Amino acid sequence: MRFEAAFLVWLLFAVVYDFRQRRIPNWLVLAGAVGALIALAVGAAPFAGSWNSAVLGAAVGFGFLLVFHFLGLMGAGDVKYAGALGLWVGPAALAPIWIISSVLAAMHGLLWLALRRWPLSPRLALFLFGQPISRDGQTPTRRTRFIPYAAYLSMAAAIWMVWGRQSL
Repeated sequence: MRFEAAFLVWLLFAVVYDFRQRRIPNWLVLAGAVGALIALAVGAAPFAGSWNSAVLGAAVGFGFLLVFHFLGLMGAGDVKYAGALGLWVGPAALAPIWIISSVLAAMHGLLWLALRRWPLSPRLALFLFGQPISRDGQTPTRRTRFIPYAAYLSMAAAIWMVWGRQSL
């Protein structure tokens, strides 16, 4: 039994949650990490292949994005999510996934700048950037991180899963 479907469902949850809430909860990161560990334990890991590869992928994924968190450019949920993603895919896949997700995030940022300057579609702006709300769900708050990077990591991982694995 392979775990590709479970991986895709986890990616989908991350995309939806990050776009809607602009955060990645710990339960979602933990679910992904546990899923990857179960797949490794039963010998059905779809991508990382071995324990060494999975652990190295988690360390590289977490460690690389931790630098951006310390610089104030990324939320902690994105960093933890990258570590769990590394458990699934291993270190070899992280570079193409980061490149694809960074291009998607850059496009998001450029669209944000364009819509701020020329508000052509308020509905699109609301979808992409949302109305910031507090944890109680009622009070508007100021959000400093508007790019849902974990969602873009998930999209990039799905793209890599379909097209990128042939080259590895």
